[in-house]
Amino acid sequence: MIIIIITYIYNIGVIFMVELIVAEAYQGDVGKGIVRIDPITMEKLGLKSGDVVEIEGKSKAYATVWRGYLEDQGKNIIRMDGILRQNAKAGIGDKVKVKKAEVKDATKIVLAPMQAVRFSGGFEDYVKSRLAGQVVSKGSRVVIGVLGTAFPFIVVGTTPKGAVKITEYTTVELKTEPVSELKETKIPDISYEDIGGLREEVKKIREMVELPMRYPELFDKLGIEPPKGVLLAGPPGTGKTLLAKAVANEAGANFYTINGPEIMSKYVGETEENLRKIFEEAEEESPSIVFIDEIDAIAPKRDEASGEVERRMVAQLLTLMDGLESRGQVVVIAATNRPDALDPALRRPGRFDREITIGVPDRKGRKEILQIHTRNMPLAEDVDLDYLADVTHGFVGADLAALCKEAAMKTLRRLLPDIDLEKEEIPKEILDKIEVTMQDFKEALKEVEPSALREVLVEVPNVKWDDIGGLEEVKQDLKEAVEWPLKYKEVFEKMGIRPPKGVLLFGPPGTGKTLLAKAVANESQANFISVKGPEIFSKWVGESEKAIREIFRKARQAAPTVVFFDEIDSIAPRRGSDIGGSGVAEKVVNQLLTELDGLEEPKDVVIIAATNRPDILDPALLRPGRLDRIVLVPVPDKKARYEILKVHTKKMPLAEDVDLKKLAEKTEGYTGADLEAVCREAAMIALRENLKAEKVELRHFEEALKKVRPSVKKEEMNLYKKLAEEYGRSPEAETHSKKRGIFWIP
Repeated sequence: MIIIIITYIYNIGVIFMVELIVAEAYQGDVGKGIVRIDPITMEKLGLKSGDVVEIEGKSKAYATVWRGYLEDQGKNIIRMDGILRQNAKAGIGDKVKVKKAEVKDATKIVLAPMQAVRFSGGFEDYVKSRLAGQVVSKGSRVVIGVLGTAFPFIVVGTTPKGAVKITEYTTVELKTEPVSELKETKIPDISYEDIGGLREEVKKIREMVELPMRYPELFDKLGIEPPKGVLLAGPPGTGKTLLAKAVANEAGANFYTINGPEIMSKYVGETEENLRKIFEEAEEESPSIVFIDEIDAIAPKRDEASGEVERRMVAQLLTLMDGLESRGQVVVIAATNRPDALDPALRRPGRFDREITIGVPDRKGRKEILQIHTRNMPLAEDVDLDYLADVTHGFVGADLAALCKEAAMKTLRRLLPDIDLEKEEIPKEILDKIEVTMQDFKEALKEVEPSALREVLVEVPNVKWDDIGGLEEVKQDLKEAVEWPLKYKEVFEKMGIRPPKGVLLFGPPGTGKTLLAKAVANESQANFISVKGPEIFSKWVGESEKAIREIFRKARQAAPTVVFFDEIDSIAPRRGSDIGGSGVAEKVVNQLLTELDGLEEPKDVVIIAATNRPDILDPALLRPGRLDRIVLVPVPDKKARYEILKVHTKKMPLAEDVDLKKLAEKTEGYTGADLEAVCREAAMIALRENLKAEKVELRHFEEALKKVRPSVKKEEMNLYKKLAEEYGRSPEAETHSKKRGIFWIP
């Protein structure tokens, strides 16, 4: 009879157990106690979404199964998060046995924290609500999130015994004392799912570190030596330390950190002794990872090091790395944001075999990081992580973590009036009310700025295209040159063209060149670096050129970025004009030209320059490939003057006799700045007459016109027209100008 049943099950295609390869979980699944298996494998096991499976690695774990995505079909993988991998004692790439499991509903579970923590009354109900639906057994690890902070717990008892499902009728008991039987280890508690936006970097470092530690026989078979060291380079806050800890955890390796100041000693030879002790302990407790943070501080270039201790420390580090005997079982990972300051002897194969650059995350990476940091947050329904990922250009992982923390703090400040701080415990109803809203994130965005740009970032005033009257064609041109390449990059790639690198705005003073630059930075949602010409120059040799290099380095690092050079004629005058001078200006021009089209392409960096003296600019700047588009911002015509007057009188209480169209006719030759001054003066005249005046009348405007005269004379306007013709708008050069993107807007 039994034989018949087994045959029947086999014939309809259902099997009891399969071997699947462990893969990392999707961000949205982390911490929910679920695994994903592709539909074909689920059918083989007779599973449907919501069933419970037993996962057997070196230990057993239980999870609810969900249907996998189509991309996983036929790969024989099971996606599970770091918590489940720890429970099953299996790493990514390991094979685990999976079968359907029957579980009972839990009447009671007992949880113990992994570190000392104090709970308020009613916290058990909060824990139960977070764990509802999860399947656990004795020894399972679970994580409870409170306002973005994760608290790990161990299940120390269940009723009934075995695998149980937590329901709304389950009683949760929390012990206050940490788990005593947990063995003290130096393995960090961070998994690959805690790292966002570094998919390729994780892949590289796994090949270099995790594979040799877990499968040394592979390297023996190939007859090659596993790597000794990996150097992680990149801006501060991009996740170098986090990546090293995650690798140590996933490889099951002990983690030893070397911080420069901690190993330094005033006694001769003791610094090297401290370094040797750490390496000896790592070899004894192998597999181990020795992590050296800010390695440039303890291993600078020996020929530039000021003290004898630094030179000896570099020599000791070189000797230790060469003397690693348990090759593959002890790996040195170092992090720095100044790789060029390291001693060259360290950066050769056999010491640091591979250098991995960790850059500023892109949009997709930023969304992953935001998902990680909001994983344990009670988010309101209106929170749009896609929008936040779009507007956080240049933010590194640490900045995004700070943004989420600041949003949570805004939520707490909002609820503080309802909390009685004299009581030791916060009531459960207040805890249930906590919810982080989109408005909290928007307020936090005002206070958190990209750390890579902290020295050069300026607050862009909230200037939009609607705040600039007229200049429609100039606006369109700026949209094409700046907004389109940043927002619709794939369109340019599809057409096989390179977007413009820069735009030169020239025209009389007061026509709105700076305002246009601010508006384009705001509308394109890019980082904005404003460079004021005279601030670049320094009395020290080489400092001026270094300032230009630093600006472009930071712009590339935090791309997409708009770099705005105001009064560019002050830093890029025609070379050869400063006869008998120091020649600093010429060096700055050379540096600027190199940065614009040198070997290092400024990707997603757009230059906007403004000047009212284009005739004295160096001609090399104005060729295609540098400042591709040269746009004249003219004195506004009648229609543009009317638009400008509308902008400046938008919030002004005007009398019925004020006709802005007639005023526009009377103000020929007035620039945007002049028209703003006319509106301001008219309001001041009305207030001088009567401080309680409620309206600004036509006579006030007529009086203001007598006081505020046009700042651009006819001769000057003619001069700009001639310059526009010279740059390509004369009839004979019309065809050429269209190719160059030079515009004269009458």
